[in-house]
Amino acid sequence: MGKITGFLEFTRELPKKKSVEERVKDYKEFESLYSDKTLNEQAARCMNCGVPFCHSGCPLGNVIPEFNDAVYRKEWKEAYEILSSTNNFPEFTGRICPAPCESACVLGINQPPIAIEEIEKHIIEKAFELDLVKPRTAIVRTGKKVAVIGSGPAGLAAAAQLNEAGHLVTVFERDDAAGGLLRYGIPDFKLEKHVIDRRIALMVQEGIKFRYNANVGVNVKMNDILREFNAVVLSGGANHPIDLPIRGRELKGIHYAMHYLKQQNKRNASKDPLALKNIESNIADEEILATDKNVIIIGGGDTGSDCVGTANRQNAKSVRLFARAPLPPEDRDEYNPWPLYPMVLRTSSSHEEGVERHWAIGTKEFLGDENGNLRAIKVVDLEWKIEKGKRIQYYEVPDTERELPCELALLAIGFAHPEHSGLLEDLGVELDTKGNVRATEQSYRTNISKVFSCGDMRRGQSLVVWAISEGRECARKVDEFLMNYSLLESKDENLMIAN
Repeated sequence: MGKITGFLEFTRELPKKKSVEERVKDYKEFESLYSDKTLNEQAARCMNCGVPFCHSGCPLGNVIPEFNDAVYRKEWKEAYEILSSTNNFPEFTGRICPAPCESACVLGINQPPIAIEEIEKHIIEKAFELDLVKPRTAIVRTGKKVAVIGSGPAGLAAAAQLNEAGHLVTVFERDDAAGGLLRYGIPDFKLEKHVIDRRIALMVQEGIKFRYNANVGVNVKMNDILREFNAVVLSGGANHPIDLPIRGRELKGIHYAMHYLKQQNKRNASKDPLALKNIESNIADEEILATDKNVIIIGGGDTGSDCVGTANRQNAKSVRLFARAPLPPEDRDEYNPWPLYPMVLRTSSSHEEGVERHWAIGTKEFLGDENGNLRAIKVVDLEWKIEKGKRIQYYEVPDTERELPCELALLAIGFAHPEHSGLLEDLGVELDTKGNVRATEQSYRTNISKVFSCGDMRRGQSLVVWAISEGRECARKVDEFLMNYSLLESKDENLMIAN
């Protein structure tokens, strides 16, 4: 424990941000780093609890009190070694993780929790600055070859762990660069892509091979991969978007949110936003821009928030955000006690930049003009009721139908399951009732010999921290399959050591 009275002396403080007026002018990250003094104080707030609930709150089982203590003592090598022992990519989670560890922080019972996510980001950035991050090359190679299909956080984590175990790893990515939704989904103002490039360069130095523009099941045959590799990991993500099939859906100007975000990320990288249409089906047919348009984003989650920030940077005329749920409380209520994840009102940095948020609202119909272009959306207010013996249900409030002007509607309702056409259909892999690849958490194995699955493709749409955890655990099972044993650590082992 760095400082016994730290949690009494210091309160939670987050890094300063650029002003809204300044940061909406570009797509760069806009949060500064802590000063050395502030970082020391934030680490000092950790109480080194007898039962650190933050461990179980983190899907990776990060050893949080220990790296907080090392940060307080300015032992950067120690802090980095502790953090990287459980998390392959703290530079990602330190920027875009919703930090379930913080909602489980014991201090959060009656004070603001420890700024764990920010401390994590500072550890890895300090480690890069001090040249502590070195390629992890295997001492002995097994000669076993593993194909990882999909280079999102789950696939990258699996590849890193399998490479460390000594296997020869090749990552297949259908796009033109690695990262999955980290690269072509998360806006640059939350995660600049040089951060991904820095990590991929390290992985290449470690001996991992990357094949881009390789859409397995389309321009790369799965049978060829099965013949060449001793094991295969399916980590392609859950990228089949949920639609809103209401009247007027065919109008021009209605798009999936991820198509919109991906295009802007490609523009930022000076690439054609419509490239790779010949090998990728999940891509828009036209360029999508919010400039001088009334924009309505349907879906109040993180993806919707990302669309808000992007639309403001594209100089939209107006930006509205729809959520079917009622306005959440500002603080926990009796049904949402600590250490459950707090279901409270959240205001993201993108919300701060300008948006009209609508709660308990339903989208009834898309309305078009004589040329087939979207001109407005018909909406209705919703009332949520709890009836004894039934689930919470919503009802339309009479006499509340109205039209809101809209030339660009973005569907940010989430993802249903992975794409089935191509890879999964050709492979004949079994799916669960939700349409995800069937593979148990105990084995990560599919019904196909030597084929494993992890991440969103297996568990459904989830968080980046869960994807990394899935990739690490899956890699251990693949290693056991290939070698009959594994020296790779599991999350459960890390938690036992930490506790």
